[in-house]
Amino acid sequence: MSILTSTFYKQDAVTVAEKLLGKMLVRQWEDGTSTRYVITETEAYLGEEDKACHASKGRTKRTEVLYSEGGCIYVYLIYGMYWMLNVVTGTVNNPQAVLIRGIDAITGSGKVGRELKMDRSFYNENLSLSTRIWMEDAADITSFRTAPRVGIDYAGDEWKDKPWRFILVKP
Repeated sequence: MSILTSTFYKQDAVTVAEKLLGKMLVRQWEDGTSTRYVITETEAYLGEEDKACHASKGRTKRTEVLYSEGGCIYVYLIYGMYWMLNVVTGTVNNPQAVLIRGIDAITGSGKVGRELKMDRSFYNENLSLSTRIWMEDAADITSFRTAPRVGIDYAGDEWKDKPWRFILVKP
């Protein structure tokens, strides 16, 4: 399979979140082995106006990568123990990202980060050039459902209720 190029990630977060379903996430381990996972659930965060997006608070050291061109990784730690894997999308100075919420039978963004052994060193890693994590193309998925995003009550009903969570429906 071919590695997704930077062009793929230059689309808006909602489009990329949908299109990532069914794609392969590949993790190359330190011992030279690799594991392939099917992406089964994603969530889109669409810019400074999206009150659930970290960029809604403005540009900070933590969110700087969100202002990059699509295709980089944005990771952050929650509860002092879970690294969240996000894919930056869109164009420069238009902060957007897609949270990877599920891979194969693993559901929950914290569990995904733990499975992939994510840490701060992945921050700003280029998915098209990385030798330890990347995404490979697969046929577009047409069997999926949408739902409101999870864990963002602080963003208010307008943003919390957006159907920007995409879930693969298995036949």
